[in-house]
Amino acid sequence: MPQQVTIFDTTLRDGTQGEGVSLTVEDKLKIAAKLDDLGIHYIEGGWPGSNGKDIEFFKRVASLSLKHAKVTAFGSTRRKGVKPEEDGNLKAILESGVRVATIFGKSWDFQVTTALQTTLEENEAMIYDSVRYLKEQGLEVIYDAEHFFDGYKNNRDYALGTIRKAEAAGADWIVLCDTNGGSMPGEIAAIVADVVASVKTPIGIHAHNDCELGVANSLAAVQAGARQVQGTFNGLGERCGNANLVSVIPNLQLKLGGYRCVSDEQLATLTSAARYVSEIANVGMPVNQPYVGSAAFAHKGGIHVSAVLRHSKTYEHIEPELVGNRQRVLVSELAGQSNLVFKAQEMNLDFDLENESTKRLIQTIKDMEHRGYQFEGADASLELLIRKAYDKQENVFTIESFKLLVEKTGDNPVASEAIVKVKVHGETVYTAAEGNGPVNALDNALRKALETYYPDIRDIHLTDYKVRVINEKDATAAKVRVLIESSDFDASWNTVGVSENVIEASWEAILDSIRYALIGRTVVLDNREEKHERIGIVNH
Repeated sequence: MPQQVTIFDTTLRDGTQGEGVSLTVEDKLKIAAKLDDLGIHYIEGGWPGSNGKDIEFFKRVASLSLKHAKVTAFGSTRRKGVKPEEDGNLKAILESGVRVATIFGKSWDFQVTTALQTTLEENEAMIYDSVRYLKEQGLEVIYDAEHFFDGYKNNRDYALGTIRKAEAAGADWIVLCDTNGGSMPGEIAAIVADVVASVKTPIGIHAHNDCELGVANSLAAVQAGARQVQGTFNGLGERCGNANLVSVIPNLQLKLGGYRCVSDEQLATLTSAARYVSEIANVGMPVNQPYVGSAAFAHKGGIHVSAVLRHSKTYEHIEPELVGNRQRVLVSELAGQSNLVFKAQEMNLDFDLENESTKRLIQTIKDMEHRGYQFEGADASLELLIRKAYDKQENVFTIESFKLLVEKTGDNPVASEAIVKVKVHGETVYTAAEGNGPVNALDNALRKALETYYPDIRDIHLTDYKVRVINEKDATAAKVRVLIESSDFDASWNTVGVSENVIEASWEAILDSIRYALIGRTVVLDNREEKHERIGIVNH
């Protein structure tokens, strides 16, 4: 029978202390709902005694009717010389309406005398009084022993004495914090094992990532007897971040064996949850993030792809679907025929390795990448290229011409207007539109021309736009590569354009994006509906 490991998420509190991370109340509510769907056991909503935003969150979170998670409020032990019932932080926790409180206290004698500037005895009294007071109010109490590992290494007896005070006061959990993130996995394992043998209260681990060991230290703690792991999604947090729960959960459940965090069905939503949190927090998720990154199961070298085609285990440590990800093959200058075979299989194309068109397509792709294209980050453009080579691409529209007018008068903002001439189903359409720049104006004009024929185009929007100078030495005449990510309510896809002219490169990527999106959409034309097979759009 697998041992249950409780997952405690502090993205909404500790995660927001990371540089560049700022969540509105609406953002926090959305993330809380997503974490609850995943099966997270505790969600730390914030510190109600510190700001109005967190107070509002606690007022509104009750309306979410969470199915799995308990919401907890964060705070410190009582201040020195203040009774717990008179302490502002503890009163704020009670007023927040939560049934679970998470409070932290000092475990390191150096922190007690230097940061708190009080006696070791008073610190122990602060811990005991605070935990006991919250328990008397009917709350579940999680006690976070701040700086525990540094304190243990400096003065074992005192560090253990502080958590024994929390235990004596009735704490439901005692969580050992590697607050400075400087401990090694071997140290964590040995210290946790000693603590587990010294107290009866269930033990948790709260690791920071300053040595890039947050996940490793969390796993070591669990193997030594800890049964709660605190961390954040995508490792968000102060300095170098917190232990990344997106890696902790599958490592415990799929790799170590004997542990269970969430159900298998919930684990299969891990990738979508990680990407959702990334989008809401507006913090880019690394493509090579383990388990959930878009490159986590991506293959580029032809030899690797050839082996993966025979069996995925040759170069994949798990089945991507277990965590909701998918296998990808990147086509580039390193690619051989195996890469294109894989892509063709995804598109249900009859792809003959001995076919001359196959060999020409490989050479075309290599030549285009030599000129600056990058298809490994633009699967949609690649798919369109393959379909065109095999006459499998429907000509949903044709661009006949476009014109741009960019005008600057006096102190007024630059005005941009685009005129586009498009042929759709044999009809020529002229449209004009303004935008907050020439690329936006072109995009608006194209959409305006196509909306009559493809109404669902209104659902498509650009989510990322990147420009990369390819040959910097040519200065303003340099060739540029534009990568665009687009999405609708169900999916996202990436396209690429290359030119010495940034507008032309952007236009090429936009055209690919729209063409790709229209494959599989309902066409409304002359009051009749035609259904087209949706090809290759990657679901989040």
